[in-house]
Amino acid sequence: MMERRQFIKSGMGALATLAVGETILLTATEASAAVTEPLNYAPAADGTLQKVRPDYSKAKSVKSVCLNCSTVCGIEGFVQDGRVVKIRGNPLDPNLGSFMTCAKGQSGPTINSYPERLIYPMKRVGKRGEGLWKRITWDEAYAEMATRIQRCIDDGHPERVAIHQGRSRYESETSRFLNAIGSPVLLNHRALCSSNKRAANYVSLGETDWESIDAERCRYFLNFGANFFEAHQGGLHLVKRVTKARFDHGAKLVTFDVRLSNTAGRSDEWFQPFPGTEGAIALAMAHVILRDNLHDRDFMADFVQPGEKQLRTWLAGYTPAWAQKLSGVPARDIERLATEFAAAKPAVAAFTNRGTGAHYNGFNAERAVVMLNALVGAIGVPGGYCYGLDEKLSPGRYPAPQPAPPKVTIRTDLEDPPEWPLANRWQKMKVGQVVYDYLKQGRARLDVYISYTIVSPMTWPEGRATATEVLCDEKLIPFHACSDIIYSEMAHYADLILPDATYLERWGMDIRNNLELQHYVMLRQPMVPPPGETVSFPDVLFNIGKRLGPAQAKYFAFGTHEDYVREQCSKLPRTGPDGKQFASGFDYMKHYGVHVDTSQPKAYHVYRRQLDAAQLAGTRVDEATGCIMKADKPGGKERAIGLVVRGQPLRGFATPSRRFEIHAPEVAQVAATAGMKDDGMPAFHPVPGLERLPRDRFVLTSFKWNVHTQGRTASQKYLAEIVHDNPMWIHPSVAARIGAKSGDMVELTTYRPRSGTVGDQAFKASATGKEEVVGRARIRVFVTEGIHPKVLAVSNSLGWKFGGRSTQGRSGDRDALLDASGQGGVRPALSTAPATDDLRNGVWWDERRGGRGNGVNINAILPVNPGPLVGMQAWFDTVCSVRKV
Repeated sequence: MMERRQFIKSGMGALATLAVGETILLTATEASAAVTEPLNYAPAADGTLQKVRPDYSKAKSVKSVCLNCSTVCGIEGFVQDGRVVKIRGNPLDPNLGSFMTCAKGQSGPTINSYPERLIYPMKRVGKRGEGLWKRITWDEAYAEMATRIQRCIDDGHPERVAIHQGRSRYESETSRFLNAIGSPVLLNHRALCSSNKRAANYVSLGETDWESIDAERCRYFLNFGANFFEAHQGGLHLVKRVTKARFDHGAKLVTFDVRLSNTAGRSDEWFQPFPGTEGAIALAMAHVILRDNLHDRDFMADFVQPGEKQLRTWLAGYTPAWAQKLSGVPARDIERLATEFAAAKPAVAAFTNRGTGAHYNGFNAERAVVMLNALVGAIGVPGGYCYGLDEKLSPGRYPAPQPAPPKVTIRTDLEDPPEWPLANRWQKMKVGQVVYDYLKQGRARLDVYISYTIVSPMTWPEGRATATEVLCDEKLIPFHACSDIIYSEMAHYADLILPDATYLERWGMDIRNNLELQHYVMLRQPMVPPPGETVSFPDVLFNIGKRLGPAQAKYFAFGTHEDYVREQCSKLPRTGPDGKQFASGFDYMKHYGVHVDTSQPKAYHVYRRQLDAAQLAGTRVDEATGCIMKADKPGGKERAIGLVVRGQPLRGFATPSRRFEIHAPEVAQVAATAGMKDDGMPAFHPVPGLERLPRDRFVLTSFKWNVHTQGRTASQKYLAEIVHDNPMWIHPSVAARIGAKSGDMVELTTYRPRSGTVGDQAFKASATGKEEVVGRARIRVFVTEGIHPKVLAVSNSLGWKFGGRSTQGRSGDRDALLDASGQGGVRPALSTAPATDDLRNGVWWDERRGGRGNGVNINAILPVNPGPLVGMQAWFDTVCSVRKV
């Protein structure tokens, strides 16, 4: 073994000097680094590094788009001496409208200079997961991947090639690659994130998956489980507008959350409902609004399905007293809040996020909350629950290079699981948490698995068990190529490591819903070139495509990803808002970073827009429903394109009925086909196993911090030093029962979910019906009254095994750590460590030095638990127990 170590380099620090063909050993305990100069330091006369203040007047300005969270703000970077030294907001981003950006955005300059960053492609030479690698060339990497993919194509099984991605913002590019090879298997994380919320908006509005609340003009906010002051898609933009509405116009914010989040703490009123009862509260409020005739009768008559009479009957049993028994929220408060909300109409908004949606019953709970807006006529009005149009990178507006491959029409259980028939109904949301179990069960077969920005051993439920087991099994995944920035827990279980460019080093188009209700698009462009031999993931795919057979390679003849984006910009203006002229739409976007389409009015009252003569040509009116019907082609199938309202041909909603659908016949039909009980109304179903919790059982929930985004940010030292550990929140009554105080260590045990009562079956349910343990973790506690007495809460994003000193919470000198691990012989091959190394002594939370460590990976002991129909992960339904150790 000692002889072997003489020619095997060891540690992240050796990556910077690794030659082609040389071998390296990377392990979970490795914390050394090829350190680069810290941000904003410069060499002094004596050779040491001194901190300097950047001279921004000499810096180059580059517009781009942040990707440190899902909000994707427009940003402006300042580049000096080849380094990004400062980031601020791009005020041309209509959502942002200022130079402001959040802590995660400010951390952007630290991304490019990760001390433990991957800069060369590497190939596994030992057992998978052993950590033995050798450096190879990109030509070797491309050749191996192209050969394996071509073999799948030639064998008639292109579906055995899969791309599994996290938050990539490359949907067009990855879809092009898979369409070109004929595979439908593009896997994602949507079901672990927000699929219930998105599905509820699609069912109700038909138009969008994410609302654009006209928050600045709103006068009453009912917030069901959205922590938008910390972690919410578009949260930064929403916070700014909600704050202005409250302080300038007296708007009220009411929050329902099991935990005193920063949003709850900044609300006018905060209520702690029992987990999974948010839908019951919303239904009881709807009951009050109709019972007391506080609704918008005209809007309901013209645009809502079902009619008022039927809805009154259906809501009759959902009383505030009934909701109080389930939720613990007093009936008098439910009555009062419903009355206040309706009195402030129409400039009101009831909205949600994971606190409501990440439950077994989250789909219907989300629908019940959205319904409140319809009852009071707040849909699409100034100050109300609004939504934009055309919020995607549609090929009509943003054409990709031609020829484009045809869309794949085949399916597999892996990306289209039949048990959750609504998962892919409106968009390809998938049910990503079951992927590894399906591979274990033989429900699908893969020969080539390409992972990108998705560290499933860390971020998946049961990730350290099921995901890791499958990733290690070469029979289940014969070949795994991982594109990543750092040596992550995903990269550790790969066969090829493909070093990726950061979001500040690559191209791309991006778009989000606009709270100013006009279509806009942003350009992501490199602020600096990627270091070493790193290559952005789209260029990796395109380079592989060029090496495939002629039938596939023709779709990648356009050149690079920059050329691809240039073509996407070809229909954009060449004249700027300030009159400046440009040679192309691409140059326009490089200059401004953002384009807002001001040619169309703001998206208020979209459903009231009249259809024009061209739209009405060839239509007929269905007398029974008032729907305006039109065939997609002569003799083709008819569909509703509008609605006759008071004699006028209006656009209506984009639902099958062209109405706001409280009752969704399509949901009822799909449920019946799947053998489930669902009449298409947003009925309340209790969460199985939570109805009568024993005294020693609790509900475990997780949450997100304002400075972290899943697995994206822990290796950014500026953010990790703000939040690096995650003690478990417990109520004083629980602490007293187990004899614990803040800082004490406890053992947390989680159990598998139970099956429901609507015809569904819990995933991996216990065969005996008895409690089955999922996992155990030891964790310190934080005792606080800011949590429901039956709830325990632990944040995610922490507890990493890999990723470097900041991520793993390990301080120390690179060379000393190599010597201590018996690998000091490699030091002559390493670069000279700079005099100032911020990670040498700066990781002050190192547990070995008396710090609090890097936390616990709570996802590891949470069960895979997709909810019915849509398949969203029910993160917040986990039954658990706790004892002091």
